[in-house]
Amino acid sequence: MSPSHVRVEMPDLEGEKESLAIFLLRHFKLASKPNQDGLDLNGDDVSTFELQRMVTKFVNSKKINSTHFVAVESNAVKIKRFNRKKEEKKSKHPQTASTIKHGW
Repeated sequence: MSPSHVRVEMPDLEGEKESLAIFLLRHFKLASKPNQDGLDLNGDDVSTFELQRMVTKFVNSKKINSTHFVAVESNAVKIKRFNRKKEEKKSKHPQTASTIKHGW
């Protein structure tokens, strides 16, 4: 890969690779080539930070922005999943110690 290429890496969204390619072509007239991890684009057509903005629009349009975010690392734009820990479910009615004494 030469330095005049920028990449979009999306390991969690393998099924969305073609959708992203169509989105970039339709809305921004950017041709891309699929690769193992995502897409390759010509770096002469777009900068990494412009591509980040475009990919963010894609993520927002697919309504996956609550689970994924877009980051730039060197000459790659990466779509990553948020790392969230599973929280324990809290009971709506927490049990408290009974302090009522019956007098009968």
